[in-house]
Amino acid sequence: VQLQASGGGLGQPGGSLRLSCAASGPFSWQYYTIGWFRQAPGKEREWVSCTSRDPLGTPYESYASSVKGRFSIIRDVNKDTAYLQMDSLNPEDTAVYYCAADWIDGWDRGVTENCREGVSPSVYEFWGQGTLVTVSS
Repeated sequence: VQLQASGGGLGQPGGSLRLSCAASGPFSWQYYTIGWFRQAPGKEREWVSCTSRDPLGTPYESYASSVKGRFSIIRDVNKDTAYLQMDSLNPEDTAVYYCAADWIDGWDRGVTENCREGVSPSVYEFWGQGTLVTVSS
């Protein structure tokens, strides 16, 4: 799977940006979770959001507490693209954002290992290049 992230740039505090993650190669929403991570200067890479499916095939999303209510992960199944809609930006959102993909290989209480709160970046196998988001007035 190849991932192409785009859409970073300069955002205003309180403003919005939308990031895109286009997947190609042998990709199917049936088999893969897509996640977004970010890494601020001097900090470790942290999980932001992810989208996967439950055992019945129903999509679900999960968000880090720092972005819940402000960010939305949206999947376009026809374009094999996952978007990260970022609203109510604040300077603490400044970071390089990465999208990543990983196989769905089971569930625990209806959620996958790779799409649950606090998931580690090390779980993910496939990574796109980063896109820089800077929030500043």
